[in-house]
Amino acid sequence: MTSALWQLANPQLRELVSYEPGKPIEDLARELGLAPKDIIKLASNENPLGPSPKAVAAMRDALERANFYPDGGGYYLREAIAAKFGLRRENVILGSGSNEVIEFLGHAFLRVGDEVITSHHAFAVYYLMAQLFGAKTVAVAERPGFVQDLDAALAAITPRTRLVYITSPNNPTGTVVTAAEIERFMDRLPPGVIVVFDEAYHEFLDDAPDTLRYVREGRLAIVLRTFSKIQGLANLRVGYGLASAEMIEILQKTRQPFNVNGLAMVGALAGLADEEHQKRTKAVTDEGRAFLQERFAALRLEYVPSHANFVLVNVGDGKLVFARLLEKGIIVRAMNSYKLPEWVRVSVGTMEENRRFVDALVEAMENR
Repeated sequence: MTSALWQLANPQLRELVSYEPGKPIEDLARELGLAPKDIIKLASNENPLGPSPKAVAAMRDALERANFYPDGGGYYLREAIAAKFGLRRENVILGSGSNEVIEFLGHAFLRVGDEVITSHHAFAVYYLMAQLFGAKTVAVAERPGFVQDLDAALAAITPRTRLVYITSPNNPTGTVVTAAEIERFMDRLPPGVIVVFDEAYHEFLDDAPDTLRYVREGRLAIVLRTFSKIQGLANLRVGYGLASAEMIEILQKTRQPFNVNGLAMVGALAGLADEEHQKRTKAVTDEGRAFLQERFAALRLEYVPSHANFVLVNVGDGKLVFARLLEKGIIVRAMNSYKLPEWVRVSVGTMEENRRFVDALVEAMENR
């Protein structure tokens, strides 16, 4: 029976299932009686090199000013991001992770009964945010190989459609859409529909489509990026959106004051300038991803060729293999919540971590 308090709550919250993050290292260490340093976490697509040393140094210096509120407008970080992409500060909004910018979009543009279009296997937060605002998520089936089908997304647009998510590389599949596919989609897009290019893994691409051209053209489009992945600053929660000045002005009205903390902005600013650390991260990722995919092929395991810092692999029983790997002190991501029960997603780690994972995977798959 629904309690009196739930009767007072917004009705869309009753069926909303909270986002389930990757299992923390500390939890598994307690459960197994191990030291956290003996646990390998390959579940949340984190940077195995950690943050830029320059970012760490900058944050240490900034600790002495922890008694002051941060710059609520994020002036210096927004200026630096804008300069990097040839935009103006007015084209940039900061979020506590790019997730928060997705929430801003909901506050600004979604009403009860509206529709949001995503790929069938897409980041769970798209669905959760739509549900939070009473909107319906239309999940469009992918093309073979789990590639987002932009033609099908176009066909799914109705007068109630407000947002369409194009995610490349996509989480959890690691697949991409081409510049030609995006251009064809944008040329045929009906008026009044906002396109959200979620590019959390953009920096891992060798030849990325120029989606910022649509921002420069003043189209109804926003590009989401993050400092959590290649920058290795996931713990700080810093992301941003790039859009027309008018869209950013609207979104700014939806955010809380001081939504990004000062230490995070200082670290992100220093990390943004450390291009050498980003190059090293990409090189480690390219090497590790190739190793994992070669080993999966040798083991005759089906996997999705990835363009991000993780690989989706079919292990037959994802939940069972996930549990067996936990017993060996290795955390990956089971894909039941993404309706892929036979699969797990493994983040690229250091080569030592990748090798330990593969050895443990072989043992975990025995006698399934």
